[in-house]
Amino acid sequence: MTEQASGAHHPQPRARQSGGPQSAAVEHVTGAQSLIRSLEEVGADTVFGIPGGAILPAYDPMMDSSKVRHVLVRHEQGAGHAATGYAQATGRVGVCMATSGPGATNLVTPIADAHMDSVPLVAITGQVASKAIGTDAFQEADICGITMPITKHNFLVTDPAEIPRTIAEAFHIAATGRPGPVLVDIAKDALQAQTTFTWPPHTELPGYRPVTKPHAKQIREAARLIAESKRPVLYVGGGVMKAGATAELKVLAELTGAPVTTTLMALGAFPDSHPQHVGMPGMHGAVTAVTALQKSDLLITLGARFDDRVTGKLDSFAPYAKVVHADIDPAEIGKNRAADVPIVGDAREVIADLIVAVQAEHDAGHKGDYTAWWKDLNRWRDTYPLGYDLPEDGSLSPQQVIERIGQLAPADTIYAAGVGQHQMWAAHFIGYEQPSTWLNSGGAGTMGYAVPAAMGAKAGQPDRTVWAIDGDGCFQMTNQELVTCALNNIPIKVAIINNGALGMVRQWQTLFYNERYSNTVLHSGPEANGLVTAGKASGGTRVPDFVKLSEAMGCVAMRCEDPAELDAVIAKANAINDRPVVIDFIVHEDAQVWPMVAAGTSNDEVMAARGVRPDFGDNDED
Repeated sequence: MTEQASGAHHPQPRARQSGGPQSAAVEHVTGAQSLIRSLEEVGADTVFGIPGGAILPAYDPMMDSSKVRHVLVRHEQGAGHAATGYAQATGRVGVCMATSGPGATNLVTPIADAHMDSVPLVAITGQVASKAIGTDAFQEADICGITMPITKHNFLVTDPAEIPRTIAEAFHIAATGRPGPVLVDIAKDALQAQTTFTWPPHTELPGYRPVTKPHAKQIREAARLIAESKRPVLYVGGGVMKAGATAELKVLAELTGAPVTTTLMALGAFPDSHPQHVGMPGMHGAVTAVTALQKSDLLITLGARFDDRVTGKLDSFAPYAKVVHADIDPAEIGKNRAADVPIVGDAREVIADLIVAVQAEHDAGHKGDYTAWWKDLNRWRDTYPLGYDLPEDGSLSPQQVIERIGQLAPADTIYAAGVGQHQMWAAHFIGYEQPSTWLNSGGAGTMGYAVPAAMGAKAGQPDRTVWAIDGDGCFQMTNQELVTCALNNIPIKVAIINNGALGMVRQWQTLFYNERYSNTVLHSGPEANGLVTAGKASGGTRVPDFVKLSEAMGCVAMRCEDPAELDAVIAKANAINDRPVVIDFIVHEDAQVWPMVAAGTSNDEVMAARGVRPDFGDNDED
């Protein structure tokens, strides 16, 4: 078996290599008991799931003083996203569980989401009895076949004796190399059958050997290019976060003096407040970050994959730059952009070795002079800062709401965002100073991610404040998990940025579809969702009433429409820690996300605001 996906790893619970007399003893158990014992041995402390016919045998031994806490969710998609949020907030493997057929297929979206964002996840599904596999039995689905393209590996277990080894291997694969999801599908008769349990099991992964140590020659060449360059940029991706390499990154950045840009998946990997941080790049990135990449003569790319949302039109991306590309997944290097210096290795080890090599260049008298580069960067940063205008009608600005949440929350608060305008505003207007404080669906862009991911994060970090920044569109996809939160003492806080529309889609309709708002209005009936023009898509009764809905699910709920009440409402939410809290923020519907690079265009065409093209001068690249 080969590794299908690989980026830097974070230390994770994995199969124990030795144990005391009790763990080494042979026990006679059912396959289901063996499964639960195996989860205990690999260090899994929380499982999010829903029982059903094929997985039901596994639920019985959970009643027998298991160390594993099971959180009964309201939908399998919620289980998957909760496991992802748990993993992103804790650095440990997230675990979800579902039955066969629709239970398993409801996990497909969160599995795909975890695959795109390199999140360590183990999904355990029940399967019909082994003799019924392939007969189209009731609730049968080939979940291994379905998820093969979106998992690092998956297993079909029909022999109960294989359960301990399979679980040990699944957790090892999910947590090491480039983290990612692994699926374990277990036939019902394997769970019901008698077997023996011993730990640790003998594991067999002959084709799985992630390379973590970078090649010394490539490191020296990268250090040489850094010393020779005039306009370098540290282009930092989520792999640095996965590697637990944020402390090393700060040392390297300050040693080189180069500007740092952190992708959507890397926010918090380098402090937002650090003077060398120039912001997030990409379609809705900061003007300075986007332009720094375009004008750069060297990209030091660490744990990033040259995603299309960062590069824009690929053949016009960073046209003057040589590329150092370090990633633990060799398949990422050269996939989208050719690398002048390819480095395969764990980001933490790569950065640590780069620090030594760059210092050696400095000791030899080779140190880059970036004075002119910083003059340009600071001019762009001063001229085109992130900002927003308050609505003239006195209504709430969504950017202001999110900014104040960030300013009033405790310093170590974790934020989980849905997908859309509110996601970009949360990326821009909350300051991320610590790693693993920003959770979002980056690669897949999954609406409905925020509430269950926040639930998982809070379950894994119960002593920290967790805010879900959600849109009214996203919230209506997975809000039922607030019931799970209320019943399981998981007191998250949810901010609904309620503009009555699918905001990002509406923004595109405003900019590219002549303000024809087809089927993006959420709070009114069909008459508002035809082909209507600007000004005719607002008003009407808001359905549902999010305050009543949230109260019915066991939450404290509030509504805020007046900017004068904003701070008091947020403070009240921060003070409530015994139940989930939901605030329905009624915001202006026409607020838009800027800066913006239109899809399919060059990053050179970045717009600071609608109709505003930045002027960078004629010779910044010289």
